[in-house]
Amino acid sequence: MEARVLDALAAEGYDDVTAAQGRVFARVGTQGTRLTELAEQARVTKQTAGFLVDQLERAGYVRRVPDPTDARARLVVVAERGRAAVEVAQRVEEEVEAEWTRHLGRAATAELRRTLTRLREVTDPYG
Repeated sequence: MEARVLDALAAEGYDDVTAAQGRVFARVGTQGTRLTELAEQARVTKQTAGFLVDQLERAGYVRRVPDPTDARARLVVVAERGRAAVEVAQRVEEEVEAEWTRHLGRAATAELRRTLTRLREVTDPYG
C-alpha cells in the first residue's frame, strides 16, 4: 500500500515525499498536531520528527501555526499542497482496497481489515 501511494504521489507531481516523511505526515491531525506528539506517534525522536517536518514545510505540505490552547506551543497543520496530496493518497488507498476485495472477496477482506485493525492496536496504537 505504501509503495503504491508513494508511486502515485510521484506520478501526480508530489515526487518529493519520502516514506519517512509520509509516516510523519500521515499522523498530522485535522486540527493540527504538536511536534512531540508526531514524534511519539511515528516512534521517532523529536529531533527526527522536527527534521522531517522542516522538510515537509519547505515543500509546502505542512505549516506550523500557534496552538490556540497554549501560546508557547505550535501545531503542525496540513497546508494546501498537503491536502491535495492527501486526496491522491486516499484515492489510491481506495483503489488498492478495491483490488484486494476483488481478489479475496468481501468477507475475507472484511476479516482482514478487522484482523489488521486489532493487530494495529499493539503495533501502532496511535494510528
